Amino acid sequence: MNIVVAQSGGPTCAINASLLGVFRHATKYEEIGTVYGSVNGIEGLILDNLVNLCDIIADDEDVELIRQTPSTVLGSCRYKLPDFKADRTVFETITANLKKYGIGAFFYIGGNDSMDTVMKLDDYFKANNIDIKAIGIPKTIDNDLPITDHTPGFGSAAKYVATTMQEIIRDSSVYSSKSVTIVEIMGRDTGWLTASSAVLRQNGEVAPHLIYLPEAPFSVKKFLSDVREAQQKHYAVIVAVSEGVSLDADDFQSGKVDNFGHKYLSGVGKALEKIVSQEIGCKVRSIELNVMQRCSSHLSSKRDITEAERIGGAAVKTALDGFSGRMMVYKRVRNHPYNMRIEHVDVREVANKVKYFPLEWINETQNNVTNDAIEYCMPLIQGEQNFIMKNGLPKHYVLRFALSHDKRKGKIE
Repeated sequence: MNIVVAQSGGPTCAINASLLGVFRHATKYEEIGTVYGSVNGIEGLILDNLVNLCDIIADDEDVELIRQTPSTVLGSCRYKLPDFKADRTVFETITANLKKYGIGAFFYIGGNDSMDTVMKLDDYFKANNIDIKAIGIPKTIDNDLPITDHTPGFGSAAKYVATTMQEIIRDSSVYSSKSVTIVEIMGRDTGWLTASSAVLRQNGEVAPHLIYLPEAPFSVKKFLSDVREAQQKHYAVIVAVSEGVSLDADDFQSGKVDNFGHKYLSGVGKALEKIVSQEIGCKVRSIELNVMQRCSSHLSSKRDITEAERIGGAAVKTALDGFSGRMMVYKRVRNHPYNMRIEHVDVREVANKVKYFPLEWINETQNNVTNDAIEYCMPLIQGEQNFIMKNGLPKHYVLRFALSHDKRKGKIE
């Protein structure tokens, strides 16, 4: 049989490693013929927009470049499938295209919403006795997928956040005047990534002095009190705050939502900057890390990239073993020395669900995290990659697509 792999949702440093894992392991099995890539996630299967990865990934250098390239080589989407019982049209189109290419297994690399797609496709295939396997491969820097210990992409993002925070600390500490620096970090519903900034304690840092997560209630009055108290000990106060923290007023939210109903968030850092400026009056600035935290591959965690490739490969074996409607997961065996194994679970236990940062890992005053969070994060940020460079810069693998929706043909540029 042939297989197809697609990437969906927000980019990460590790999502291409999982793509490689699927491709490289699939080529080892005699049961598998051609490995296709679906352009722009599930949209590629709807629009008959597939590329032959066996033709595109030509040599070992291509493999190494894909491994070190952030974002999604095949493009992404945020397409929400309907309930097939209400509307079968798109499912019939997808199935027709899968059969056209002789595809017996579909692998979707993505987060909570992507697992919704895997679940719905599997439901449709089983309800109609269609022998096509659907397997989910986790991905998200938010680390908010249930059951899996962590998600590919989180370790690299956490490493970038902590490294950047350390540099911000150095920059903020050069002046003798009091200051407050507020760093806004991604995390719509959960505070995993913001909490990861606490790993700096392992290197002797005290900052960030205050950490605020969506899981804990937030009060502007309490925040101002926390800042004033921190200023009694530190002339340069560093604050880490998740973008999903809810202020007393939500005028920093755009009010817009994506196809899955998620709010577009931005500006909590800027809102807090204005509040500190008005109420405390010291020098204050806000920094929004924005997309850099998910695509800064130059600070990626080697362990994250290695594990991401492994879990992609394990997904291929899972499909060949006859499973469908499953999502691959990490199970941590121990911290010291770190060890984990890869398993799979029913995707219905993951789709549209959220794994929140543990409340017991938030301190009593709800403005920082405990050492448990540091113990959890430390193994995930270990190791550095050796990059192929060009003109002093990391070289990226870029797949260009023609604009035609009839059949996009890829070429390397």
